[in-house]
Amino acid sequence: MNTVLIINPFSHNGRSGKDALKVINYLIDKDFDFEPVFIKRFEDCYTLSKKANKSGIKNIIAMGGDGTINKVINGFYNKEGKKISDSRFGVIYTGTSPDFCRSYQIPTKVFKASDVIIEQKTREIPVGKISFFNANRKQVTRYFACCANIGLGSSLAKKANSGIRKYLGDSTGTFLSLLQILIKYKGTDYIVKYDDEEQKIENVINLSVGITKYIASGIKFYRKPELAGEYFYLIKAANLRMKNLATFLRRIYSGREFPDTDFLSVSYAKKINIEKNTEHPDVEFDGDPSGLLPCSIEFAQDKLSLII
Repeated sequence: MNTVLIINPFSHNGRSGKDALKVINYLIDKDFDFEPVFIKRFEDCYTLSKKANKSGIKNIIAMGGDGTINKVINGFYNKEGKKISDSRFGVIYTGTSPDFCRSYQIPTKVFKASDVIIEQKTREIPVGKISFFNANRKQVTRYFACCANIGLGSSLAKKANSGIRKYLGDSTGTFLSLLQILIKYKGTDYIVKYDDEEQKIENVINLSVGITKYIASGIKFYRKPELAGEYFYLIKAANLRMKNLATFLRRIYSGREFPDTDFLSVSYAKKINIEKNTEHPDVEFDGDPSGLLPCSIEFAQDKLSLII
C-alpha cells in the first residue's frame, strides 16, 4: 500500500464524509492502491500524518478543508524544520475556502483531484515555519503553507469560522465579517524585525506574512515572481480611515500590484520576528487562530513534495 487517505468527515458541515465515500468508490474503480482512514478528532490529522511519514508511506493525502491540510502538513516536519521522510503530500479538497488549492492549481472537484492523485506528478513547494506561544504560554513550532496573520486576521478567522460562512458562503461571509470588524477594530503598534532590519509600525490593523498569492477567502496578493518561494511577503495594513477604506478593500481583493501608502504597504524578507503585544497578540495561520505573540517566522529547511 503506497497511499493513505486521511479523511476529515466533519469538514464543510459534514459534507466531506459523503464526498469521501464517493472518492473511495472512485479510486477503487480505478484500481488505485490506497487505504482510507477517517479521523475521529481533529488532532488525528496530525498524528495519522506523522505515523504515515514514519511508516514510509509514499503518498499522504489530506481530504478536508484548509485546517485539515495544515494539520497533515505539520506531520511531515520535525521541530527543526526538516522533513521526517520522503513521503509526498496531496489534497482532495472538501472544505469551504480552497486557498491552498487555488495557489497551486489543484482541482477542487473531488473526482478531478482524485485523478491528480492517481497520476502522481509532483513539484517542490516552500513551507513556512512559525514559532509562537500557546494559551499556556508554552512556545511551540508549527508549519503553514499559505499565510500567517497577526492582528485583525485572527479576529476575522474567528468570526468567519463561527458560522456566518455556513449561511452566506465563503467569500461573502468573510467579506461581511471583515467589514463588521473594521468598524470597531483599533490599531496598535508592533515591533517587527525582518532579516537585518527592525521597524516600529504604528497604528497597525493587520500584518500578513505569506508565501502564496491567496491569503484567505478571496483576499489575494500579487507576489513579485522573482521572489516567490525564496522570500515571505509582509503586508502591513495600518492607519486605516473611512476615506481610504474603499481603496484598501479594492486592493486586497484585486490580486494586483499596488503602490505603497501609509495604510497599505509591502516588504519582503526571509525571516520575520514580531515582538510581544498585549493589545492584539493573536496569531493565525492558514485560516485558524493558533496562538499568541511573540512569534518568529522563517522557511522550513526542506521543501514539500506536492502531488499536483
